[in-house]
Amino acid sequence: MFAHPAQQIAFQTYLNALEHNEARKAGIEQQIREVITDSPWAKQMQALQALKGVGPIVAATVLAEVGDFSRFAHPRQLVAYFGLAPGEHSSGGTVRPRGITKAGSSIARAVLCEAAWTYRTTPKVGQWMKERCPPVSQDIAALAWKAQLRLHKTYRKLTARGKRSVVATAAVARELLGFIWSIGQRVPLGA
Repeated sequence: MFAHPAQQIAFQTYLNALEHNEARKAGIEQQIREVITDSPWAKQMQALQALKGVGPIVAATVLAEVGDFSRFAHPRQLVAYFGLAPGEHSSGGTVRPRGITKAGSSIARAVLCEAAWTYRTTPKVGQWMKERCPPVSQDIAALAWKAQLRLHKTYRKLTARGKRSVVATAAVARELLGFIWSIGQRVPLGA
């Protein structure tokens, strides 16, 4: 396939690592599905997966961090809990904006940003999503579609204004948490 044997060896090594990681991810997802099936979070996990970019790992990570969405009276509290709220430096009468606060779990923030990254593409419900998304109620499906439209628009607007893609993705992750909170409110724990 490659002109030099070293190139073929390097390619095969990377291919083997990719296949190993994909198999490991599939195994973890299967374990999560088995564990969550009989738990109080089963319905919430199913509903969260209606959102684009939110699969079993992202949903389980968010649910493990949140526990019960009723703890948060407003989505801003959830955003602050995950460290995605914008920070500021203030001294006297001067207030300077900063990046996100990065409070809370860095792992949860990372998986949310990975999920938010999917909103850079055109909104659609493709074949892949139809096959993997668990059945959800009509209002949850409508909310997930609203999220696709809004979060894609947010990403495009920010990048058009010259914001770096990582900044735009963090902003989309912050808004995605708002939709996650809304689903958590609509699908109560243990429902």
